[in-house]
Amino acid sequence: MLNDTQALNWDDLKFFLAVVRTGTIRGGAESINANHTTLARRLSVMEERIGSRLFDRSNLGLVLTQMGEELLPHAERVEEEMTAASRVIIGRDMHPAGPVYVTLPHGLAMTSIMDDLTAFAEAYPDIHLNMTFTNDIADLTRREADVSLRVAHDVTDDVVGRKLVQMSQAAYCTRGYAERISDNGGEGLHMIGWHEPEGATTAKWLRESYYPRATLKHRVSELVPLITLAASGLGMAYLACNLGDRHPDLIRAPFQKPLPYRNLWLLLHRDLRKTARVRLFVDFLADRIKARRNEFWVAGTET
Repeated sequence: MLNDTQALNWDDLKFFLAVVRTGTIRGGAESINANHTTLARRLSVMEERIGSRLFDRSNLGLVLTQMGEELLPHAERVEEEMTAASRVIIGRDMHPAGPVYVTLPHGLAMTSIMDDLTAFAEAYPDIHLNMTFTNDIADLTRREADVSLRVAHDVTDDVVGRKLVQMSQAAYCTRGYAERISDNGGEGLHMIGWHEPEGATTAKWLRESYYPRATLKHRVSELVPLITLAASGLGMAYLACNLGDRHPDLIRAPFQKPLPYRNLWLLLHRDLRKTARVRLFVDFLADRIKARRNEFWVAGTET
Protein backbone atom coordinates (compact mmCIF):
# COMPACT_ATOMS: atom_id res chain seq x y z
CA MET A 1 0.00 0.00 0.00
CA LEU A 2 0.97 3.68 -0.29
CA ASN A 3 3.35 5.20 2.22
CA ASP A 4 4.21 8.90 2.79
CA THR A 5 6.90 8.87 0.11
CA GLN A 6 4.66 7.24 -2.49
CA ALA A 7 1.75 9.67 -2.57
CA LEU A 8 -0.27 9.92 -5.76
CA ASN A 9 0.10 13.06 -7.84
CA TRP A 10 -2.27 14.73 -10.26
CA ASP A 11 -0.58 13.21 -13.32
CA ASP A 12 -1.21 9.72 -11.94
CA LEU A 13 -4.91 10.45 -11.60
CA LYS A 14 -5.08 12.15 -15.00
CA PHE A 15 -3.72 9.00 -16.70
CA PHE A 16 -6.07 6.83 -14.65
CA LEU A 17 -9.15 8.87 -15.67
CA ALA A 18 -8.15 8.85 -19.34
CA VAL A 19 -8.12 5.04 -19.37
CA VAL A 20 -11.41 4.84 -17.44
CA ARG A 21 -13.15 7.06 -20.02
CA THR A 22 -11.81 5.37 -23.16
CA GLY A 23 -11.46 1.77 -21.96
CA THR A 24 -8.01 1.30 -23.54
CA ILE A 25 -4.43 2.38 -22.98
CA ARG A 26 -4.09 3.69 -26.52
CA GLY A 27 -7.39 5.53 -26.43
CA GLY A 28 -6.53 7.11 -23.10
CA ALA A 29 -3.16 8.27 -24.39
CA GLU A 30 -4.70 9.84 -27.48
CA SER A 31 -7.36 11.64 -25.41
CA ILE A 32 -4.74 13.51 -23.40
CA ASN A 33 -2.07 13.75 -26.13
CA ALA A 34 0.30 11.39 -24.33
CA ASN A 35 2.47 8.55 -25.57
CA HIS A 36 0.65 5.23 -24.99
CA THR A 37 3.86 3.56 -23.77
CA THR A 38 4.34 6.34 -21.24
CA LEU A 39 0.75 6.02 -20.06
CA ALA A 40 1.05 2.24 -19.67
CA ARG A 41 4.25 2.63 -17.66
CA ARG A 42 2.78 5.32 -15.42
CA LEU A 43 -0.29 3.19 -14.80
CA SER A 44 1.88 0.21 -13.83
CA VAL A 45 3.90 2.36 -11.42
CA MET A 46 0.66 3.66 -9.93
CA GLU A 47 -0.62 0.12 -9.35
CA GLU A 48 2.69 -0.86 -7.76
CA ARG A 49 2.44 2.07 -5.35
CA ILE A 50 -1.12 1.19 -4.45
CA GLY A 51 -0.35 -2.51 -4.21
CA SER A 52 -3.40 -3.46 -6.21
CA ARG A 53 -4.58 -3.65 -9.81
CA LEU A 54 -6.87 -0.87 -11.00
CA PHE A 55 -8.08 -2.52 -14.22
CA ASP A 56 -8.97 -6.00 -15.46
CA ARG A 57 -9.11 -6.96 -19.10
CA SER A 58 -12.43 -8.00 -20.61
CA ASN A 59 -14.00 -8.37 -24.04
CA LEU A 60 -15.00 -4.74 -23.76
CA GLY A 61 -11.46 -3.58 -22.97
CA LEU A 62 -10.21 -2.48 -19.59
CA VAL A 63 -12.71 -2.42 -16.74
CA LEU A 64 -12.28 -1.15 -13.20
CA THR A 65 -11.41 -3.45 -10.33
CA GLN A 66 -12.90 -2.90 -6.89
CA MET A 67 -9.92 -0.71 -5.98
CA GLY A 68 -10.35 1.24 -9.23
CA GLU A 69 -14.03 1.84 -8.49
CA GLU A 70 -13.18 3.15 -5.02
CA LEU A 71 -10.49 5.46 -6.42
CA LEU A 72 -12.62 6.86 -9.26
CA PRO A 73 -14.79 9.39 -7.33
CA HIS A 74 -11.72 10.77 -5.59
CA ALA A 75 -9.89 11.19 -8.91
CA GLU A 76 -12.92 12.94 -10.39
CA ARG A 77 -13.10 15.37 -7.46
CA VAL A 78 -9.40 16.18 -7.83
CA GLU A 79 -9.97 16.80 -11.55
CA GLU A 80 -12.86 19.15 -10.76
CA GLU A 81 -10.74 21.10 -8.29
CA MET A 82 -7.83 21.39 -10.75
CA THR A 83 -10.19 22.57 -13.47
CA ALA A 84 -11.73 25.14 -11.13
CA ALA A 85 -8.27 26.36 -10.13
CA SER A 86 -7.31 26.74 -13.78
CA ARG A 87 -10.45 28.77 -14.45
CA VAL A 88 -9.60 31.11 -11.60
CA ILE A 89 -6.06 31.62 -12.87
CA ILE A 90 -7.10 32.08 -16.49
CA GLY A 91 -9.96 34.32 -15.48
CA ARG A 92 -7.68 36.58 -13.49
CA ASP A 93 -5.25 36.79 -16.39
CA MET A 94 -8.08 37.72 -18.76
CA HIS A 95 -9.86 40.05 -16.35
CA PRO A 96 -7.34 41.39 -13.82
CA ALA A 97 -8.91 42.85 -10.72
CA GLY A 98 -7.86 44.36 -7.42
CA PRO A 99 -5.82 47.33 -6.20
CA VAL A 100 -2.69 48.94 -7.57
CA TYR A 101 -0.96 51.21 -5.04
CA VAL A 102 0.72 54.16 -6.73
CA THR A 103 2.81 57.00 -5.33
CA LEU A 104 3.68 60.12 -7.31
CA PRO A 105 4.81 63.68 -6.57
CA HIS A 106 2.27 66.45 -6.10
CA GLY A 107 3.32 68.25 -9.26
CA LEU A 108 2.24 65.41 -11.54
CA ALA A 109 -1.34 66.00 -10.39
CA MET A 110 -1.33 69.04 -12.68
CA THR A 111 -0.13 67.22 -15.78
CA SER A 112 -1.69 65.10 -18.52
CA ILE A 113 -0.68 61.99 -16.56
CA MET A 114 -4.00 62.44 -14.75
CA ASP A 115 -5.70 61.82 -18.10
CA ASP A 116 -3.67 58.62 -18.43
CA LEU A 117 -4.83 57.39 -15.02
CA THR A 118 -8.43 58.09 -15.96
CA ALA A 119 -8.04 56.27 -19.28
CA PHE A 120 -6.57 53.25 -17.50
CA ALA A 121 -9.44 53.15 -15.02
CA GLU A 122 -11.93 53.23 -17.88
CA ALA A 123 -10.10 50.46 -19.78
CA TYR A 124 -9.81 48.19 -16.71
CA PRO A 125 -12.82 48.87 -14.47
CA ASP A 126 -12.06 45.95 -12.13
CA ILE A 127 -8.69 47.44 -11.17
CA HIS A 128 -8.82 50.30 -8.70
CA LEU A 129 -6.01 52.77 -8.21
CA ASN A 130 -4.98 53.71 -4.68
CA MET A 131 -2.91 56.87 -5.23
CA THR A 132 -0.73 58.70 -2.74
CA PHE A 133 0.51 62.12 -3.82
CA THR A 134 3.69 62.87 -1.91
CA ASN A 135 7.12 64.30 -2.48
CA ASP A 136 8.58 61.65 -0.17
CA ILE A 137 10.26 58.73 -1.91
CA ALA A 138 8.34 55.50 -1.38
CA ASP A 139 10.41 52.49 -0.33
CA LEU A 140 9.27 49.90 -2.85
CA THR A 141 11.46 47.23 -1.29
CA ARG A 142 9.27 47.46 1.83
CA ARG A 143 6.09 47.41 -0.31
CA GLU A 144 5.10 50.96 0.64
CA ALA A 145 3.67 51.05 -2.89
CA ASP A 146 3.37 48.76 -5.90
CA VAL A 147 4.38 51.41 -8.45
CA SER A 148 6.06 54.77 -8.10
CA LEU A 149 6.37 57.66 -10.54
CA ARG A 150 9.49 59.63 -9.70
CA VAL A 151 11.14 62.74 -11.10
CA ALA A 152 14.90 62.35 -10.64
CA HIS A 153 18.19 62.40 -12.50
CA ASP A 154 18.97 58.79 -11.55
CA VAL A 155 17.48 55.96 -9.51
CA THR A 156 19.71 53.76 -7.36
CA ASP A 157 17.06 51.69 -5.55
CA ASP A 158 16.95 47.91 -5.96
CA VAL A 159 13.84 48.12 -8.10
CA VAL A 160 12.78 47.58 -11.69
CA GLY A 161 12.95 51.00 -13.31
CA ARG A 162 11.97 52.49 -16.62
CA LYS A 163 13.26 55.91 -17.60
CA LEU A 164 10.27 57.11 -19.54
CA VAL A 165 11.32 60.55 -20.74
CA GLN A 166 13.93 63.28 -20.28
CA MET A 167 12.26 66.49 -19.18
CA SER A 168 12.83 70.15 -20.05
CA GLN A 169 12.34 73.21 -17.86
CA ALA A 170 11.88 76.91 -18.53
CA ALA A 171 11.00 80.15 -16.77
CA TYR A 172 7.28 80.93 -16.77
CA CYS A 173 5.28 84.05 -15.99
CA THR A 174 1.99 85.74 -16.81
CA ARG A 175 1.47 87.52 -20.12
CA GLY A 176 1.40 90.82 -18.28
CA TYR A 177 4.70 90.12 -16.54
CA ALA A 178 6.24 89.05 -19.85
CA GLU A 179 5.64 92.55 -21.22
CA ARG A 180 8.13 93.88 -18.67
CA ILE A 181 10.92 91.54 -19.77
CA SER A 182 13.70 92.86 -21.99
CA ASP A 183 16.69 91.09 -23.48
CA ASN A 184 18.88 92.22 -20.59
CA GLY A 185 19.37 89.05 -18.55
CA GLY A 186 16.37 89.70 -16.34
CA GLU A 187 17.62 92.90 -14.75
CA GLY A 188 14.96 94.50 -12.57
CA LEU A 189 12.81 91.36 -12.52
CA HIS A 190 11.94 88.96 -9.71
CA MET A 191 12.36 85.18 -9.67
CA ILE A 192 10.41 83.12 -7.14
CA GLY A 193 12.90 80.96 -5.25
CA TRP A 194 12.78 77.47 -3.84
CA HIS A 195 14.26 76.80 -0.39
CA GLU A 196 17.22 79.18 -0.91
CA PRO A 197 18.77 80.67 2.25
CA GLU A 198 16.95 83.68 3.64
CA GLY A 199 18.59 86.90 2.49
CA ALA A 200 20.14 85.37 -0.64
CA THR A 201 19.32 87.38 -3.74
CA THR A 202 20.68 84.88 -6.24
CA ALA A 203 21.55 81.19 -6.58
CA LYS A 204 23.69 78.96 -8.76
CA TRP A 205 20.73 77.83 -10.88
CA LEU A 206 19.70 81.44 -11.43
CA ARG A 207 23.18 82.57 -12.45
CA GLU A 208 23.28 79.73 -14.99
CA SER A 209 19.86 80.62 -16.40
CA TYR A 210 18.88 83.10 -19.13
CA TYR A 211 18.06 85.64 -16.40
CA PRO A 212 21.20 85.86 -14.25
CA ARG A 213 20.45 89.47 -13.30
CA ALA A 214 16.99 88.71 -11.92
CA THR A 215 16.60 88.90 -8.14
CA LEU A 216 15.41 86.19 -5.81
CA LYS A 217 12.86 88.08 -3.78
CA HIS A 218 10.25 85.51 -2.76
CA ARG A 219 10.45 81.86 -1.76
CA VAL A 220 8.12 78.89 -1.50
CA SER A 221 8.47 75.39 -0.09
CA GLU A 222 6.02 73.55 -2.33
CA LEU A 223 5.44 73.29 -6.07
CA VAL A 224 1.72 74.06 -6.13
CA PRO A 225 2.13 77.49 -4.44
CA LEU A 226 5.05 78.22 -6.75
CA ILE A 227 2.85 77.72 -9.80
CA THR A 228 -0.09 79.59 -8.30
CA LEU A 229 2.00 82.59 -7.28
CA ALA A 230 3.67 82.80 -10.69
CA ALA A 231 0.21 82.69 -12.29
CA SER A 232 -0.79 85.56 -9.99
CA GLY A 233 2.01 87.74 -11.36
CA LEU A 234 4.36 87.66 -8.37
CA GLY A 235 7.36 86.93 -10.59
CA MET A 236 8.96 84.30 -12.81
CA ALA A 237 9.27 80.65 -11.79
CA TYR A 238 11.27 77.80 -13.28
CA LEU A 239 8.97 74.87 -14.01
CA ALA A 240 9.06 71.61 -15.91
CA CYS A 241 7.64 72.39 -19.35
CA ASN A 242 4.92 69.76 -19.13
CA LEU A 243 3.68 71.67 -16.08
CA GLY A 244 4.13 75.25 -17.21
CA ASP A 245 2.80 74.74 -20.75
CA ARG A 246 -0.41 73.26 -19.38
CA HIS A 247 -1.33 76.18 -17.12
CA PRO A 248 -3.78 78.58 -18.81
CA ASP A 249 -2.38 81.68 -17.09
CA LEU A 250 1.32 81.07 -17.72
CA ILE A 251 3.59 81.41 -20.75
CA ARG A 252 7.27 80.79 -21.26
CA ALA A 253 9.10 83.99 -20.48
CA PRO A 254 10.76 85.58 -23.56
CA PHE A 255 14.47 85.62 -24.47
CA GLN A 256 15.25 82.07 -23.34
CA LYS A 257 15.53 78.47 -24.47
CA PRO A 258 14.29 75.55 -22.35
CA LEU A 259 16.97 73.84 -20.27
CA PRO A 260 17.42 70.13 -19.48
CA TYR A 261 15.66 68.98 -16.33
CA ARG A 262 15.33 65.62 -14.63
CA ASN A 263 14.01 62.28 -15.92
CA LEU A 264 10.58 60.81 -15.34
CA TRP A 265 10.86 57.27 -13.99
CA LEU A 266 8.29 54.51 -13.59
CA LEU A 267 9.37 52.09 -10.87
CA LEU A 268 8.07 48.85 -9.38
CA HIS A 269 9.31 46.17 -7.04
CA ARG A 270 11.00 43.21 -8.71
CA ASP A 271 8.53 40.74 -7.18
CA LEU A 272 5.60 42.45 -8.93
CA ARG A 273 6.87 42.14 -12.50
CA LYS A 274 4.55 39.19 -13.19
CA THR A 275 1.51 40.43 -11.28
CA ALA A 276 -1.05 40.88 -14.06
CA ARG A 277 -2.78 44.05 -12.87
CA VAL A 278 0.51 45.79 -11.97
CA ARG A 279 2.07 44.80 -15.27
CA LEU A 280 -0.95 46.09 -17.17
CA PHE A 281 -0.79 49.41 -15.35
CA VAL A 282 2.94 49.88 -15.90
CA ASP A 283 2.79 49.00 -19.61
CA PHE A 284 -0.30 51.14 -20.20
CA LEU A 285 1.15 54.21 -18.50
CA ALA A 286 4.59 53.83 -20.07
CA ASP A 287 3.18 53.55 -23.59
CA ARG A 288 1.00 56.64 -23.24
CA ILE A 289 3.68 58.83 -21.69
CA LYS A 290 6.32 57.81 -24.23
CA ALA A 291 3.91 58.59 -27.05
CA ARG A 292 3.82 62.18 -25.76
CA ARG A 293 7.53 62.61 -25.10
CA ASN A 294 7.50 65.97 -26.93
CA GLU A 295 5.31 67.26 -24.14
CA PHE A 296 8.12 66.60 -21.66
CA TRP A 297 11.24 67.21 -23.77
CA VAL A 298 10.68 70.41 -25.70
CA ALA A 299 12.30 70.84 -29.12
CA GLY A 300 15.05 73.43 -28.96
CA THR A 301 16.07 72.60 -25.40
CA GLU A 302 19.64 73.73 -24.86
CA THR A 303 21.91 70.78 -24.11
